[in-house]
Parts: sequence; C-alpha cells; structure tokens
Amino acid sequence: VQLQASGGGLVQAGGSLRLSCAASGSSFSIRIMGWYRQAPGEQRELVAHISKGGNTRYTDSVKGRFTISRDNAKNTVYLQMNNLKPEDTAVYYCNAGVMTMPGNYWGQGTKVTVSS
Repeated sequence: VQLQASGGGLVQAGGSLRLSCAASGSSFSIRIMGWYRQAPGEQRELVAHISKGGNTRYTDSVKGRFTISRDNAKNTVYLQMNNLKPEDTAVYYCNAGVMTMPGNYWGQGTKVTVSS
C-alpha cells in the first residue's frame, strides 16, 4: 500500500487548508485512514481518523475546526482544516491500517505552517 499526501503549505492564522491522501496498491484491506502530525521537538500525535464506515475520532485540540472525510471509491482521505492556529504548525502524515491506529502504512509528510 502506498499513500500519497498533498495539500500542505503556508497560511495565516485563521485561514484554511485541505489535505488529501490517496491510497494505492493493495488497499482493499484498509479500513481506517487518518492523519498524524509532528511539530518540531514534539512527538507525533494523532489528529483524526476515520473508518471505512465513516466513524471519526479527533484529538481535542482540533475538534470543531478540522473535519476528516473519506471517499472509499477513490481510496482517498481528506482533512479540511479551518481556523488554523500557529500551534497547528507541523508536518502532517497520512496513515492507514486494517483495524487500529496507527496502521502499518505511512505517507510522506506534508508541511503545514501557520503564521501569526
């Protein structure tokens, strides 16, 4: 399974970005997809994940601002990030797994920088 992430960039505080991650290869077994992030000097943390059936989970700091969605036909997961804050600055990693998170598959990171 290969994961290709895109959509990072530089945005001012209060702005929005949308991340995308497409799975290819033997992706039929993938049930959960999500996003992690890692800020400089910090540990990687879960941002949000979504099951194939649409059940979602968010870390508390992004609830109400970020929305994760999924297009099963395209094997693609999206992360709509609104009202971005400087503390959201990090490298965001797409992740996919069969049953639990983090799964076995990681995409390349995409950098999100939020300026104040």
